[in-house]
Amino acid sequence: MLSSFSLRLSSPVFLLVTISNRCPDCNAAGGGSICCKGGFTPPLGPSVDGQTRRYRIKLSHCHAAAGRLLPVLCYIQDLGTQTFKMVSRGGLGWLESVRLSKLPWLVHAFSTRRGGLSPAPCAGLNLGFTESDRRERVEQNRRRFLELLGGKDFVPAAARQVHSPHSWVVTRDRADRLAYQLPGIEDSVPAATNPPAGDGLMTAEPGILLTIRIADCLPALLADPQRRVVAAVHAGWRGALARVIEKSVGDMRRAFGSDPQKLIAALGPSIHACCYEVGEEVVEAFHGSFAGADRFFRPLPQRPPAAPDRHAILFLSEYPPGHAPEHVPAARLDLTAVARHQLASAGVKPANIWVADYCTACRTDLFFSHRQEGGRTGRQAAAIGIRRSGDPVNTQRQAKLENRNSKIGRA
Repeated sequence: MLSSFSLRLSSPVFLLVTISNRCPDCNAAGGGSICCKGGFTPPLGPSVDGQTRRYRIKLSHCHAAAGRLLPVLCYIQDLGTQTFKMVSRGGLGWLESVRLSKLPWLVHAFSTRRGGLSPAPCAGLNLGFTESDRRERVEQNRRRFLELLGGKDFVPAAARQVHSPHSWVVTRDRADRLAYQLPGIEDSVPAATNPPAGDGLMTAEPGILLTIRIADCLPALLADPQRRVVAAVHAGWRGALARVIEKSVGDMRRAFGSDPQKLIAALGPSIHACCYEVGEEVVEAFHGSFAGADRFFRPLPQRPPAAPDRHAILFLSEYPPGHAPEHVPAARLDLTAVARHQLASAGVKPANIWVADYCTACRTDLFFSHRQEGGRTGRQAAAIGIRRSGDPVNTQRQAKLENRNSKIGRA
């Protein structure tokens, strides 16, 4: 039991604590509060049936309050409900959605920094071509990652990510080469050295591994168990503003007849509201596009006075809007909340939306973070594909599933 937060933190600290529904300082019922005397109340509900539950919490950024130093909560993870699991294989590590892992015909992964050949500042399994890493090392990392996921059974497909709402259906042409089609349109664009621009990929063909690259943006993997269709979506704040996730669900319905209520969505690691400060122009843009956009933002601990002329040289900056260092932050954006809203608006059941509770900016030991590492960093990947019918892993998992279902039927 953690009884006090009166400590100085020189760097972010990770603690594994046991928390009941009573405050450890004053023994008063606090609805899951850790320290209600010190005013430190994380967003927890009471313990189930009064039982003690275990959480992993991340603390950092001390601030003075009432004459004592208190750490600030970055995030809290309930260890009682595991929605994602860490997989280690061949010296590499990646996350898998527990729910998607139950589909024997599907392969998916959210990569981490674990393993790989890249040195600092892209240390680990860098899967993106950047100026901070050599191309041949990235290619070796990609080959190793692909080999462990499925190897020769998959051909990787990617798009040129431009923070847009556009998606592509990935197929094979008569020469067995990858081809890209706009949803609902038969004409295709053959895969070339540079893939087409877009931020969503989807396919119903086995043997195609859809991949997106991220380093703070939100990766979303979608699966239709009924029609065996999968999709991968890249959503930064500009893509989220353009409703890329919501439109991707609509594109799956238009291209393949997917029922949104049957879809399963896995939202991978991204920068969370604890670390994602944005400017007033970003806040205004979301309010102009979404009713009730307040739900997407968290207030700053101490909001500085507004800059008198913050938009004067907006388009002369090398940084995208809301990201320039000289910009005065106005709020913290919650990309996960935006994604949940768009999925629900598109018809996906909230019970079918699964979120990886990892902040890339908090966990640079596990993930690359463009913002936290000053832009000089690597990229992780999110990947999803449909196994070929002859895949031994698919056959084995399908047999286990059928055996389990037969036992349930006999019972």
